[in-house]
Amino acid sequence: MNKKEEIVLKATKEILVKFIETGRVYPSSFEENFRLVNRIIRESVADEEGPGGGD
Repeated sequence: MNKKEEIVLKATKEILVKFIETGRVYPSSFEENFRLVNRIIRESVADEEGPGGGD
């Protein structure tokens, strides 16, 4: 796992933990929400890198 992948996973986890703590997400729907938040973070990272990527 590369550093960028690790950062994306940590960010996804932290966001979901905060949502659970505030009652916006229930633990029973963690998997579904994890996939959604993770996809959004990945898209944001890709948008920031622009065409051609960059690592």
